[in-house]
Amino acid sequence: MRPQCCQEEPVDHVSVSVELRFGAVVIAKTSLSFYDCVAVAELRPSAQCQACVSSRWGCNWCVWQHLCTHKASCDTGPMVASHQSPLVSPAHPARDGPSPSPPTAPKALVTPAPNTLPVEPGAPSTATTLDISPGASPSLLSPWGPWAGSGPISSLSSTESPLHEEPSPPNPPNGPGTTVPAPTDFRPTATPEDLLASPLSPSEVAAVPPADPGPEALPPTVPLDLPPATVPATTFPGAMGSVKPALDWLTREGSELPEADEWTGGDAPAFSTSTLLSGDGDSAELEGPPAPLILPSSLDYQYDTPGLWELEEVTSGASSCPCVESVQGSTLMPVHVEREIRLLGRNLHLFQDGPGENECVMELEGLEVVVEARVECEPPPDTQCHVTCQQHQLSYEALQPELRVGLFLRRAGRLRVDSAEGLHVVLYDCSVGHGDCSRCQTAMPQYGCVWCEGERPRCVTREACGEAEAVATQCPAPLIHSVEPLTGPVDGGTRVTIRGSNLGQHVQDVLGMVTVAGVPCAVVAQEYEVSSSLVCITGASGEEVAGAAAVEVLGRGRGVSEHNFAYQDPKVHSIFPTRGPRAGGTHLTLNGSKLLTGRLEDIRVVVGDQPCHLLPGQQSEQLRCETSPCPAPATLPVAVWFGATERRLQRGQFKYTFDPNITSAGPTKSFLSGGREISVRGQNLDVVQTPRIRVTVVSRMLQPSQGLGRRRRVVPETACSLGPSCSGQHAGHPWFEELCHVNSSQLITCRTPALPGLPEDPWVRVEFILDNLIFDFATLNPTPFSYEADPTLQPLNPEDPTMPFRHKPGSVFSVEGENLDLAMSKEEVVAMIGDGPCVVKTLTRHHLYCEPPVEQPLPQHHALREALDSLPEFTVQMGNLRFSLGHVQYDGESPGAFPVAAQVGLGVGTSLLALGVIIIVLMYRRKSKQALRDYKKVQIQLENLESSVRDRCKKEFTDLMTEMTDLTSDLLGSGIPFLDYKVYAERIFFPGHRESPLHRDLGVPESRRPTVEQGLGQLSNLLNSKLFLTKFIHTLESQRTFSARDRAYVASLLTVALHGKLEYFTDILRTLLSDLVAQYVAKNPKLMLRRTETVVEKLLTNWMSICLYTFVRDSVGEPLYMLFRGIKHQVDKGPVDSVTGKAKYTLNDNRLLREDVEYRPLTLNALLAVGPEAGEAQGVPVKVLDCDTISQAKEKMLDQLYKGVSLTQRPDPRTLDVEWRSGVAGHLILSDEDVTSEVQGLWRRLNTLQHYKVPDGATVALVPCLTKHVLRENQDYVPGERTPMLEDVDEGGIRPWHLVKPSDEPEPPRPRRGSLRGGERERAKAIPEIYLTRLLSMKGTLQKFVDDLFQVILSTSRPVPLAVKYFFDLLDEQAQQHGISDQDTIHIWKTNSLPLRFWINIIKNPQFVFDVQTSDNMDAVLLVIAQTFMDACTLADHKLGRDSPINKLLYARDIPRYKQMVERYYADIRQAVPASDQEMNSVLAELSWNYSGDLGARVALHELYKYINKYYDQIITALEEDGTAQKMQLGYRLQQIAAAVENKVTDL
Repeated sequence: MRPQCCQEEPVDHVSVSVELRFGAVVIAKTSLSFYDCVAVAELRPSAQCQACVSSRWGCNWCVWQHLCTHKASCDTGPMVASHQSPLVSPAHPARDGPSPSPPTAPKALVTPAPNTLPVEPGAPSTATTLDISPGASPSLLSPWGPWAGSGPISSLSSTESPLHEEPSPPNPPNGPGTTVPAPTDFRPTATPEDLLASPLSPSEVAAVPPADPGPEALPPTVPLDLPPATVPATTFPGAMGSVKPALDWLTREGSELPEADEWTGGDAPAFSTSTLLSGDGDSAELEGPPAPLILPSSLDYQYDTPGLWELEEVTSGASSCPCVESVQGSTLMPVHVEREIRLLGRNLHLFQDGPGENECVMELEGLEVVVEARVECEPPPDTQCHVTCQQHQLSYEALQPELRVGLFLRRAGRLRVDSAEGLHVVLYDCSVGHGDCSRCQTAMPQYGCVWCEGERPRCVTREACGEAEAVATQCPAPLIHSVEPLTGPVDGGTRVTIRGSNLGQHVQDVLGMVTVAGVPCAVVAQEYEVSSSLVCITGASGEEVAGAAAVEVLGRGRGVSEHNFAYQDPKVHSIFPTRGPRAGGTHLTLNGSKLLTGRLEDIRVVVGDQPCHLLPGQQSEQLRCETSPCPAPATLPVAVWFGATERRLQRGQFKYTFDPNITSAGPTKSFLSGGREISVRGQNLDVVQTPRIRVTVVSRMLQPSQGLGRRRRVVPETACSLGPSCSGQHAGHPWFEELCHVNSSQLITCRTPALPGLPEDPWVRVEFILDNLIFDFATLNPTPFSYEADPTLQPLNPEDPTMPFRHKPGSVFSVEGENLDLAMSKEEVVAMIGDGPCVVKTLTRHHLYCEPPVEQPLPQHHALREALDSLPEFTVQMGNLRFSLGHVQYDGESPGAFPVAAQVGLGVGTSLLALGVIIIVLMYRRKSKQALRDYKKVQIQLENLESSVRDRCKKEFTDLMTEMTDLTSDLLGSGIPFLDYKVYAERIFFPGHRESPLHRDLGVPESRRPTVEQGLGQLSNLLNSKLFLTKFIHTLESQRTFSARDRAYVASLLTVALHGKLEYFTDILRTLLSDLVAQYVAKNPKLMLRRTETVVEKLLTNWMSICLYTFVRDSVGEPLYMLFRGIKHQVDKGPVDSVTGKAKYTLNDNRLLREDVEYRPLTLNALLAVGPEAGEAQGVPVKVLDCDTISQAKEKMLDQLYKGVSLTQRPDPRTLDVEWRSGVAGHLILSDEDVTSEVQGLWRRLNTLQHYKVPDGATVALVPCLTKHVLRENQDYVPGERTPMLEDVDEGGIRPWHLVKPSDEPEPPRPRRGSLRGGERERAKAIPEIYLTRLLSMKGTLQKFVDDLFQVILSTSRPVPLAVKYFFDLLDEQAQQHGISDQDTIHIWKTNSLPLRFWINIIKNPQFVFDVQTSDNMDAVLLVIAQTFMDACTLADHKLGRDSPINKLLYARDIPRYKQMVERYYADIRQAVPASDQEMNSVLAELSWNYSGDLGARVALHELYKYINKYYDQIITALEEDGTAQKMQLGYRLQQIAAAVENKVTDL
């Protein structure tokens, strides 16, 4: 057997399945349901009788025993039978005749056996009744409970049986009183379905002998597994109404059992039924068989049951159960008052003469209160009864006005009588919530509460008020307990809360009756609470007054508060500080008087429109608040609001300044004990109030990803205490903080906090918290911050540290230790001997050397100087670590104590020794004089070679840093000279042009201009057709005469024409790029985008330039400009040949000046003698070289005189002359060539400042030229470039030269920008080592600026431009679509699209971004740096050797580091979150809107039309061959445009 269901909730039955198997053959199976009548009643404890008799199991209820059972009778007392039971008829049964209305058997829900008795059509169906004698007891064989019938038993009629579709067969001829005896054998027997397996013949039916009536008559129904209210009506053999006779095999001699075939019908059973087995959960004897059994009449079996025919003892159905139905009268009961409870019930007469007494049980706060109960019932047939619970006084402890108390009737102390669901009474307590007379009188009237006056006035029911106490008819006067607040502004508007008692019973009682300090106070009706509190709004007093609050209730009197309310006039006198960053977070202090007027929560401080949040701990004379962020810097008024009253600061305002910014921080290491000073540099740092340094220790596994940017807002996570240091935890990570010190607007010093220890493989995040801003150290310094193990120092006397160390004057202190220089420099170590410093000279990993004072210092704490034995202590301070290494005692012996004789002897000996040494040296020098001279020559050369590089690098880097510091301060005032977007775009779109070719006019007659402009508008609309645009580009590229220059020009024209629709422009770029990838995949994919050979490649360059303009301005611009200025400073610092363009300081060996030119720097006082303010101009110091030509000096003078002025607003240098002024009348015009020029043969040397003997400090002026220079219009002009005068040759064949004469042998042709390709190998061999040092010096000087630029371009610590991520994802997608898995190919694509196509162009041409002027020697340096950047982006490894190019040798050690940066840059972009088309379109739309200025789109369309006109026939043919283009009438539209623009005759 296996259970069919297992439930955790209480159940009254369980079902199991039973199978009989023979091997693998299932012989029979059935379902058994076990139920428990006791469990049925326990499922509903409040109405067990009703649950019992209403169950589907047919259980009966014994009233006196309080028991639910399946038995048919009770041991004592009456029974309430199941509603399904036929034991009791609705009417009194006739004892000697059939019942006039036999009960109808319920329908069975069991499928009948497949073989049923054949029924003849038309056979009548009769009902046979059974007359039972009065003394007979029917057999109870119902398998779900006892059954007993008091009336006739009828078989089913044909219309009532659901088991047979045909009429039932005729009943056998049974005589009156015929019964079928029940079996007594409880062994397994055949089920009715087995007995009905084969039909019976009429002869077999006739052969059934009548049986004697017996007391155990079988019921006519066999119940199976049925629903609750159904009784199966299946008849079985042997029952009345059955056709087949009683089981004859049971009556055979010897009671032989049939064979197996007779059991099963010779086959597997054709039935599956279920049987109900009952049990009451007790050990009572089994009332009947557990299954339908047939008892032969031959068995002597007698089953006696008590007489159940007495109507007084048996009733049926739930309505017959004894039950308490309701409470008679009101359910309200007051506490502390004795009252009886009356209940209404029914059928309680069944308890008469029963055992036990009745009692009422009330469930009160988890306890049972039991009182006696008296039951009185109406005479029959009325079943109504009255229950009276004895008087009892109840109370409860809960602080609530009402309490629901459950109620039921119980007998014999334990037997609960059925009661209605939720039967209860309600206890109420008048005193709860009604603490005074007014509230008591406003209680609900059904309570009947009164205010009982006496020794202890209280609110009770009238019955609880004693005779000695009186019931109050009128409440006393109001009583005020508290008034809040006790102050308010004289303007009024303060919300005052008055609490007390008897403050009226309705709000109307107090309206207009409240005054505060004699001033009316308007009551807020919505916030009035009966009798206990009210809120009113004060009126204006006009002056500072004080007085009590008063409430008057008509007819009851007036209540006055004990405390006075004061009208005050608060004032705000001053604030500190008067400025703070716009990010907020400044703790603002407001000084004034009576600033705590009114409620504290109603006090608000505002700065302009920005709230200033109050801080804890306010004072009447001082308020402290924290400012909120402000959108922009501004000077705003400060005001304090006291509710609705405003008080402004009359004198002074608060200024929101620019946010502080940190640009650098260092050093990058600290000991675990902390205390190392970190210098934080930046701008606006003095606006910070409480700068802090925070160190967070994180396991490296949990290290957060970089890329958060330099600065972010801070949401305060944990408030730090006011002390200098604090610590805490955030997200499970410990952090430690220290306060910093503001030194100036550009410097903050912080001491690192101490760490208790570091986890295994730690990662330390260092942040600088500037009020509301946080700066991450990782974004300020390329080297991550780290903590090192603490150093250790050994005592001066390791053997006995308690003994003083004896020091000999003149020697140094040497201290041994560990980890001394891991995170500390010698300048930071403070060594003291008493109160005298010991200057640290050397600090290594294991040693510290310091120079002590000459004389023994005093002890550091020498208050008791009379103690002669007090010695100074040697201490070493390293950050927070302080080492006490022992006391020091200077040796006291002086040279005067040395004996005189010894002194004389020592002097004589020393003299003789010195004489011998001199003789030996003279002899040696005489023999090796020549060799020494040769050695010195070599030594001097080596020393000069080594020191020249070292000294020059150090000196020039120091000078450059000083110059860059001055430049940085200049930039803060004037800013970096960025070009606006229009000029930037024109110079990149159309390089090599003096100005954009789109600035000219259309060049059409005025009469045709409207028609042409209309046609160009139609062309603009036609370009919006993607099909036309792609056909147009592909058609042009297929023409042989369409050169590479034309392709770049057309691409830039299209960029300008589509600039206002960058989303569409990007879509076209994607389409053309996809076509380009398909072309190169078929050939060699690694060559794609290497050159600008197609329109799409130039379109990509322009697209990158547009999308990265903001990134260039915000991020790359500063390091690029600093690099440019650094190069210019270094190049101008040394001689530059004006003819050849070669310079002493360069990175390009082709531009290296190979001679040692003597020169000296000069500082001239330059004046500007042109313009309206020429007479008032002040002299400007200009640094020049005496070897500079006059033109070179003029350029340097213009740079200084016109600093901060754009190049377009500067005068042309050729229109100015340099005039040297000396004294009052001494004026001399200086020029490169004049009659004083030196001429040697065919060479004429250009005049220099040295030629004119111009002294240092001379005054020079720029004056207008006396001779007019004519500019050549056909000169090719490149913005920001100057070319040397190498080709200038006089008519007479005289050649100019400046510093070095060009060689008579023809040199290889020199490209404009210098080449590193031609002749490098030969030239490298010809360069002496001394000139290579110049390249190294220049490289070392510029190294920091080059690293900064590359770091910014290739860094992902700040967000990567969305366009870069978008395009790199597009390349990855294209590679995946075309099956390209080679990562090298994808790397080459990305390099060719971004570094090669954009960054190299920007690095080589800073004039594209800045308003600057370049020269050939500067371009040569930039070319080397650009080539280095390109080498870093390529995958090829260059094998360097002796003959390698010089520029590659210069950066040989740096290129691998740069390569790692590029690889990490590409990898970080690939791992970043993908950029969706929607995000990219949003950025492009913003770019179109921000830079939608007129770039000359109309002229660009006109220029494009020129190409359309040139290839008109080919374009029309391509459009006509495309079916889609024909449907869209693209060719027709182009013909219309041609007719409008050119008045061309078409086929229209």
